[in-house]
Amino acid sequence: MVYVLLADGFEEIEALGFIDILRRGEIEVKSVSVNGDITVSGSHNISVNADCTLNDIDLNCLDAVVLPGGMPGTLNLLNNQKVIDIINYSVKNDKYLGAICAAPMILGKLGILNGKVATCYPGFENELSGAVLSDAPVCKDGKIITSRGAGTVHNFAHCFVSALKNEEIADKIISSMQY
Repeated sequence: MVYVLLADGFEEIEALGFIDILRRGEIEVKSVSVNGDITVSGSHNISVNADCTLNDIDLNCLDAVVLPGGMPGTLNLLNNQKVIDIINYSVKNDKYLGAICAAPMILGKLGILNGKVATCYPGFENELSGAVLSDAPVCKDGKIITSRGAGTVHNFAHCFVSALKNEEIADKIISSMQY
């Protein structure tokens, strides 16, 4: 199960585009509201109903946790202790952990990026403490996957589908969307 954590102020394209692509790859993914209410408002005032809340996460089924960017969504994720606990659980248990746009700063602040190749939205590089910085659209270092922003969501999702299924399936999904 891939859990995409949504806080008020999340970047809609990064979250919803990612979820859509993974579901096209027949990967089980759930959007998770971290604000205690099933409805979450994005950074562009698009409200969505998440599939569940943080209290519904089953850590025994967790394969990956993904953090969309957006402001103030990234800060709202960072300031939620349950989110931090789930991130730390993912690292400790060798699960995939993804962050896009500003959200890699959360991983930087938690020390998770020490010695890892990572990327982020331009201007947030100083927040990636200990990371080996890259300007690539997507960086995968072990089970840590980071990406630059809304314009790279296809690349980000492709990397996850490749990791969780295989590259052939990922290529087929992305190519079918480029007509």
